[in-house]
Order: sequence, then C-alpha cells, then structure tokens
Amino acid sequence: MNRILRQTPATFPTKALRSEVRGNWTVILEYENEAASELHLFDLSHFGRWDVQDADISRFEPQGVEIPKTPGQSRFHKGLMINRMNRTQASIWNLNKETPPLPEDAAYTDTTDATVHLGILGKGVYSLAEKLTALDFIDMQKKPPFLLQGPFSHVPAQIVSLNFGNKMGGLLLTCSRGYTTDMVHSILSEGKEFNIAPAGEDRFLNHLGAATTT
Repeated sequence: MNRILRQTPATFPTKALRSEVRGNWTVILEYENEAASELHLFDLSHFGRWDVQDADISRFEPQGVEIPKTPGQSRFHKGLMINRMNRTQASIWNLNKETPPLPEDAAYTDTTDATVHLGILGKGVYSLAEKLTALDFIDMQKKPPFLLQGPFSHVPAQIVSLNFGNKMGGLLLTCSRGYTTDMVHSILSEGKEFNIAPAGEDRFLNHLGAATTT
C-alpha cells in the first residue's frame, strides 16, 4: 500500500540540518544557525489539531484533560494546549511527538490539514508582536497561557500567549493554510531587528519544557 506523504504549508529560507519522517510528515529537527539567535520561528504544522463543538462542551475531556470554563482561557497539560474559543467551541493543539487518534464523537473535527501552526519563542517576541498586531499578549489581568482571537499580520488567527522563565516569552498561532506564505514572510521580515531565526522541533520542545503550565 502506498504511503500518503503529508506536506507542511510552511517553508523557511534556511537549510535543514536534521530531519525525520514521522506520521508521514517530514519533521525538521534542527535548522542551520538557529543556535546563534535567541528568538525563533517554528513550524509546528505536523502536530495534530482538532476543534470540538457542542452545546454542552463541558461534557468533553480530550485525552482526560478538562476544557477551560471561560472563553479566552487555555490549559496546557499532558502535551495538549486546549483553548476555549466561545460558549460552544474549543481548539485542541497536540504538542506531543505522537498524535492520538481523532475521537469518534461527531463533535470533533480534525483541522490539521486546513491550518498552519507556527510558534514564535524567545527574547523580543512581544516587541515583534507589537509590529504585527494590536492584540495585547502581556495583559497583566490574564494568566498565561491564554487565547486571543483576531488579526495577526492582517490575518484572522488564534494566538496563545505563553510565559517562560529567563525573561522569555512565546506565542503559538494557527490560521488558515492559505495565508502561510504571507504570514511566514511577515514574521521573518519584521523580526530581522530581533535576529529571528527558523528553528526545529528539538529546540521547540526544549523551550516548551520551560513554559508555565496550568
């Protein structure tokens, strides 16, 4: 039986040094020169993403993790980032190397192939974000991680603000796959003054281990 190869919509203008095939995706583990920067852009599109929508969304616990009760709240646990979008809907971003199977309940929709998933982590991330959006990712009234929905580089997106130690921050965002080229170009172009560099999955998972979780 032929294996169906899956293709990320994001491409970076940097040489990949190490990669592996996992779940029919080619996953870049390390890019050239990523160690020279303290601000990184990550392609996370190979990590699985689901939406769940139901009039009684509180009855769902994806992979045993409770969905936040209030829209705008996010919960990171067991490698899952679960974001309450509104009264009836939540998005679920798997950040484990292995993606669990989509639950059989009709309330779940697999959005992996319809979206791009990017991460921007490191020093200067919020200064970069100020150039690309009016959304406030350092709102002192909100405890990270939290979800904001709105334009990022003029593109409708879901964006989660993370909190790291060592004066570092992070954003995880998803948007429609068709905007990927423009989104990546904008982030890298506006991030030049902060010495942004593409980086691979290994560095992302190391960064993520420092994140404040709930």
